[in-house]
Amino acid sequence: MPRASREIIRNIFMHIYPQTCGICGKLNTNSLCNKCKIELKKEEDANIIKRGEEIENKYFNELMYIFKYEGQIRNLILDYKFNEKAYIYLTFVNFLLNNRKIFENIKTYDTIIPVPISKKRLKERGYNQSYLIAKEIVSQTNLELVNNCLFKTKNIIEQSKLNKEDRVNNVKGVYALKNKQLIENKKILIIDDIYTTGSTVNECSKILRQGNPKEIGVLVLAKD
Repeated sequence: MPRASREIIRNIFMHIYPQTCGICGKLNTNSLCNKCKIELKKEEDANIIKRGEEIENKYFNELMYIFKYEGQIRNLILDYKFNEKAYIYLTFVNFLLNNRKIFENIKTYDTIIPVPISKKRLKERGYNQSYLIAKEIVSQTNLELVNNCLFKTKNIIEQSKLNKEDRVNNVKGVYALKNKQLIENKKILIIDDIYTTGSTVNECSKILRQGNPKEIGVLVLAKD
């Protein structure tokens, strides 16, 4: 869908369902009021980690994040992910895109791919939290959203319930690649919510490498 059409649909949606601050609930066109923005700013810890620094032996080239996974941020992400508060994605993305360093780096990519969830999990939750973030970033950039390339083939135990070693084994063989021509020679940015051990995004990167992308980066809201 052309960007102009996406904007029209988005504006209509926002008119019917006015934006509110995802933290305090007050009406706000940026989904984040000034008071809460100041509080979030105190927890901001934006960073871009290149391969060879803290991400050795990975299939992706760099990792970007905006927060540490702790305190208020941890509670917000858990609410977003598990407590049917899908609207919080707007708060996160608008804050993220106001970070010049992260935003400028995002724009160096061609294509965004959200980490997929299983059909069972999607039915239970009602939304893919990574897809909502990816969709909003695309609406504010010129990147292409590709959501018909990487698939999760089966439901697994939630990573948050496992230790480091079990997390690596838990995601092996659960992702599949289709339409690989869509990512050939492209700079791919994978979107996820939390980075703990990196097992999920690394497995996704491994599968995406089969499509011969030029480069793979990872963007998450928070790093543990």
